Amino acid sequence: MSAHRIGYARVSTRDQNLDLQRDALRTAGCDRIYEDTISGTRSKRPGLAKALDQLRDGDTLVVWKLDRLGRSVKDLLDFAGALNDQGIGFVSLTDSIDTTTASGRFFFNVMASLAQMERELMIERTQAGLQAAREQGRIGGRKRIMTDAKIRSARKLLSQGTPPTEVAASLGVSVPTLYRWVPATTTAAAAAP
Repeated sequence: MSAHRIGYARVSTRDQNLDLQRDALRTAGCDRIYEDTISGTRSKRPGLAKALDQLRDGDTLVVWKLDRLGRSVKDLLDFAGALNDQGIGFVSLTDSIDTTTASGRFFFNVMASLAQMERELMIERTQAGLQAAREQGRIGGRKRIMTDAKIRSARKLLSQGTPPTEVAASLGVSVPTLYRWVPATTTAAAAAP
């Protein structure tokens, strides 16, 4: 069985034309071309799904340009990596990427390494920012709905026999929130004479 070159073309709107992409894919030797007229940010692309279903070990997926597959570098690299894991080559005509050649795989791996480095730098910056915020006394996340003053007030009201529903309403919280911060054992002990 001989290897096939399967093309994928996409435009974002019906007003755009697929002819340029089709011609380039035919010139690149694609046996079949699958198409979508849908935004690249959409996860469901039936034309791409059909193209992927047709690809077998040794075949090559050919696109006119990388952005026809998606917007995020990470997603593109993950996509091409998944193809590679299945023994499927990947070619982007205008970006000069061809993972069926040694130099193409090298270039792809350099891109993947740069994307990985960017992810790691982003994590480092985020962690440094969180650490700086903690050092300034900011913990982050949502503010506690039950302050220490509300907890003391809840215990006092409950010890005076006020029903939990009224206590919760007066504090502006739900009954489950009240019980989460003032457990039932505490509530029962507070209500006991």
